[in-house]
Amino acid sequence: MKSDSFPPWVRRTGIEVAGWLLIAFGLVALVLPGPGLLGLVGGLAVLSLRYRWANRLLRPVKAKAFKAAEQGVQTWLRISASITGALLVMATGVVWGVWARPPHWWPYSQSLWLPGGWGTGTGLILSGLIALALIAYSYRRFRGTGSPQRAKSKDLS
Repeated sequence: MKSDSFPPWVRRTGIEVAGWLLIAFGLVALVLPGPGLLGLVGGLAVLSLRYRWANRLLRPVKAKAFKAAEQGVQTWLRISASITGALLVMATGVVWGVWARPPHWWPYSQSLWLPGGWGTGTGLILSGLIALALIAYSYRRFRGTGSPQRAKSKDLS
C-alpha cells in the first residue's frame, strides 16, 4: 500500500503517537530493566520526521552513540566484556523470573523486596538480546570488511 494513500492527518497522528509512546517507554525503561536510551532515541527519531527540535536533539545523540559503538568494538577485550555483560543481564533475567520471592538472607518484610517474576525477567532478557544485536551491528559496521575505518586504514598502508 502506498504511503500517499493515507490522509495526511493519519500520518501525522501516527508519528505523534508512535514517537511519544517510544519516549514514554524509554523514560520508564530508564528506571526499570529495559533499553531506556534506545527507546528515547527511537522516539526522537520518529518525532524528527515531523519536528525540527527533535531532529536537533537527535543529531548529537546519534553522533555520540555511533562514536561509543565504534569505540566499543575497537579491541577484542571490549567486545568480549560487552558480550559477557549482555549474557549476564540475560542470566539475571532468567534468575529473576524463576526466583520471584526474596532470598532467605533478606532481613526485612517480603513486601520490601524488589518486584520479581517473569515481567521483570523478560525485560532483562530482552535488554540482553538487544545489547547482543547492537554489538553485532557495531562489529559489522565498524570492524567488518566494508567498514569505513578499514577502508581508511587500507588507504594509509
